[in-house]
Amino acid sequence: MGKFPLYGPGILYLLFSVWHDYTYQTKTKNDMELIHKYFPDLTETQVSQFAQLEELYKDWNAKVNVISRQDIDTLYERHILHSLGIAKVMAFKPGTSVLDVGTGGGFPGIPLAILFPDSHFHLVDSIGKKIRVVQEIADAIGLKNVKIEQKRAERLEDQYEFVVSRAVTRLAPFVGWIQKNISRNSFHDLRNGILYLKGGDLQEELSEVKQKTKTYDLSNYFAEEFFETKKVVYVPL
Repeated sequence: MGKFPLYGPGILYLLFSVWHDYTYQTKTKNDMELIHKYFPDLTETQVSQFAQLEELYKDWNAKVNVISRQDIDTLYERHILHSLGIAKVMAFKPGTSVLDVGTGGGFPGIPLAILFPDSHFHLVDSIGKKIRVVQEIADAIGLKNVKIEQKRAERLEDQYEFVVSRAVTRLAPFVGWIQKNISRNSFHDLRNGILYLKGGDLQEELSEVKQKTKTYDLSNYFAEEFFETKKVVYVPL
């Protein structure tokens, strides 16, 4: 008999499980530190909800591709924190109604709904399988302030203080889709309108928009390299 014991399949599986749990917990802790870095005043409920997102998105993304496969390991930076960039521009007051058009996998709507539990979020997308995933994730983390629906923006009749989205199309046609849905009931420092996550050189695209726009560079709020070219475009309506 050799000097080292022979490990059977059960022992090897146990060792792998321990290693997997350790690495997963370490990564989740690091990811949550990224959120805490910029949003230090989260409640216990919010911390728990954000922390659950990684495992939920990984599980669902293996079944339905709602996030780029190469981005799933950078979920907290490229999707969650990116979505929360809107919160650096606008802190939604209690009672605010927010429409997320083309929510895809639930961005920016899900992170914003966690951060602003006293506001109301309506997440829409035309692709049913994505909407089903978003609903499952919202239910799993106990989000009570979201309505999730398969619908095209052009068919929406309700009104909202703000419309948010993440680069679903060029801004000028997007304004045309949702202009009818902006409420006249304005009670924030910024007038009601669009908060749009975009990246890169926007000079040509913004020149197509008839309304005034204001651009906020996310690099002014977040130090990570990913945000160097990311922006929030505000369009008052």
